[in-house]
Amino acid sequence: MDINNRTIAVIGLGYVGLPLAIEYGKKYRVIGYDVYKPRIEELERGEDHTLEADLIGMKQARDLYKTTGKTGLTFTCNADDLKAANTYIVTVPTPIDRFNMPDLTPLLSASKTIGKTLQKGDIVIYESTVYPGCTEEDCVPVLEKESGLTFNRDFFCGYSPERINPGDKVNTLTKIKKITSGSTPEVADIVDALYNSILENGTHRAPNMKVAEAAKAVENSQRDVNISFMNELALICDRVGIDTNDVIEAAGTKWNFRMYRPGLVGGHCISVDPYYLAHKAKVLGYEPQVILSGRNVNNSIAKFIADKVLKLMIHKDHKIKNADVLLLGVTFKENCPDCRNTKVVDIATELEEFGCRVDIYDPWASKEVIRHEYGKELIDAVDPDKRYAAVIACVSHDQFKTFDFKKYKDQNAVIFDVKNFVDRSLVDGRL
Repeated sequence: MDINNRTIAVIGLGYVGLPLAIEYGKKYRVIGYDVYKPRIEELERGEDHTLEADLIGMKQARDLYKTTGKTGLTFTCNADDLKAANTYIVTVPTPIDRFNMPDLTPLLSASKTIGKTLQKGDIVIYESTVYPGCTEEDCVPVLEKESGLTFNRDFFCGYSPERINPGDKVNTLTKIKKITSGSTPEVADIVDALYNSILENGTHRAPNMKVAEAAKAVENSQRDVNISFMNELALICDRVGIDTNDVIEAAGTKWNFRMYRPGLVGGHCISVDPYYLAHKAKVLGYEPQVILSGRNVNNSIAKFIADKVLKLMIHKDHKIKNADVLLLGVTFKENCPDCRNTKVVDIATELEEFGCRVDIYDPWASKEVIRHEYGKELIDAVDPDKRYAAVIACVSHDQFKTFDFKKYKDQNAVIFDVKNFVDRSLVDGRL
């Protein structure tokens, strides 16, 4: 088995695809492909707005190709350039639609693009999160139709679910263990060897692609359910009149208690993947209970926070209509520019529906992205002379840990801490 003659095309250069292209580009000939031309232009300039890329490594991989012409990394938005590849890795988004149903449009579009250049002996590896069976049932027919080739005779597939954690500079691509699989035992060997050639902690080889697909959906569904239990606990504790975090700290003294915390659940995985697993279950005639119950609880938390803040404002004799409210943070997690599926905008929308005037400040987020995706405007900076009826600490960016909450507390503002990082003596409520 020889993996050294592989020319790899990485399809989709976002949070997942770009780090992968860079690492493979250090050892193989890699074509980084994305349909969005401005993204290619950005990467050609040596920039990355996701902040996930090793820019030094990217330059080294690009310089390697300029020097050797055989190994190294190049970027393109021209699908014809993919003809030079014999191994494709698909890392495009797999979102949900407004009905919480899987949206396979990007995945099938990528498969169609690959199918047009697919040749005998090629391997197509999918990393995008899907439900069990999606690769063989949805993607392969597109590959066959576009290429005129036959699956597992002329071309082959693999599945290795992405495990990128945006903003995490410890558990990076090369340091995590990856699940691998292939459509035949021989191809599974090649896929496994390819990933092992760039990973420090090796792989776990799944017995087939469906197992690998299911494992990815289960990883995030489990975390979603665990967080939903803590969020439900927060709803109960609020009614009892006790602090959720006090309860968790007390329960956490037991040796087998898992220290999950309540919070807003957004992002590209945890708030999406459970719907993929639930969709497959429904197709097979089973109506999932726990998974969707957890999703319903987590989806209700933004409204709960907004309603709680409004009640606290009333207790402090603030007039709700035209009240100025400041939200600190809009990304789905701290110290990261990723705003995918953020639930902070839901808090803003709820407050606005009650007549509040909401300012959102986040030094990490892109104003253009928030405007385009959510129709919200970010302020450039917090006006030190503006008085707010409420300040909600939504995201625990490092910059907010030195924010002067006391100033607003002294002005009779409601201080609500979503992430449990503000001095407790200053907060009127926390999740």
